[in-house]
Amino acid sequence: MAENQRYLSLDVFRGMTVCFMIIVNSGGGDVSYAPLLHASWHGFTPTDLVFPSFLFAVGNAMAFSLHKYELQGESVFWRKTLKRTFIIFLLGFLMYWFPFVAPDANGDLAMRPFAETRVLGVLQRIALCYFFASIILHYGSKRFAFWCAAFFLVLYWFLSYTFGDANDPYSLAGNAAQKFDLWLFGDKHLYHGEGIAFDPEGLLSTLPAIVNVIFGYLAGDFIKRHGNKYETIAKLMLAGALLVLVALTWDMVFPINKKIWTSSFVLLTVGIDLVVLSALIYVIELLHKQKWTPFFLVFGRNPLFIYLLSELLLITLYLIPVGDRHLQHSIYNGLASFMSPINASFAFAFLLMMTCWAVGFVLDKKKIYIRV
Repeated sequence: MAENQRYLSLDVFRGMTVCFMIIVNSGGGDVSYAPLLHASWHGFTPTDLVFPSFLFAVGNAMAFSLHKYELQGESVFWRKTLKRTFIIFLLGFLMYWFPFVAPDANGDLAMRPFAETRVLGVLQRIALCYFFASIILHYGSKRFAFWCAAFFLVLYWFLSYTFGDANDPYSLAGNAAQKFDLWLFGDKHLYHGEGIAFDPEGLLSTLPAIVNVIFGYLAGDFIKRHGNKYETIAKLMLAGALLVLVALTWDMVFPINKKIWTSSFVLLTVGIDLVVLSALIYVIELLHKQKWTPFFLVFGRNPLFIYLLSELLLITLYLIPVGDRHLQHSIYNGLASFMSPINASFAFAFLLMMTCWAVGFVLDKKKIYIRV
């Protein structure tokens, strides 16, 4: 029973993350509530916590699954790790390439050129973080993994300061992560949503993101070994508070920034995740208040599939023409006809999230769990 309870808390945590990830990614209009927006550059909002929390949840799950590979031998470990990494990375790449065709200069449909396709992204970062964290945790001890994590954070700080612009090494156009990705991938393979070629899920900034997975594993392993007890929760909360304190101190010289995934940002998000996970364990396992959990469990049991579904639905709504605009805009305008623009934007995101939940609910009822 204890094993199942631990999985319940982790599934709820993961499900909450996916639920809010869909909401913050799917605003229907040009305005949104401030907590549903990323920080414009330096700083932190609740939305900035969503993606690192998913990586933290990946590490939690690894604490319960990685040992199975170890018992089956090296070949099984490498086969499953490489397969999972490849599939998740490929799904992310194909999602950004979708729908694969676009009108050419003559108005005819032609294949979208690979040369103009974004290479990295959310799922790609998940794949890479999972891959490198798996290797570290498979071949090294937990102590080794902890010191690797610390080394990655300090190394990223050194690289960011050394190779960023001398005047402002952590600016949008002058950060080392942007320079490295631009050199490696070129302008057209990067995200352009910030006004310039800059990928918030770039390769260099994936280095500190691996730490979110490692710490997620260490937290999951700690819960697994010590059980759902008040002492366990207290230690996790103290560790979380300490990491938040270190992050806020580090912020004075290496600003908290989600878009370049600074080391202080990593410690802040891990600290908050430890506190949130501790609170969930307390409420779900110790107080046994579980009636509210089934809604989030739907997301937590098919997380990658539901996230991918949400992104494809949103892209599809933009592709379907309605008059001189598209279906997404038409739905938003319909909502805005009887509510304020900011509420219409949130309502659109909420409806998209509930549509994905409905699909996940059917899959859960049929015991269909799509895993890679």
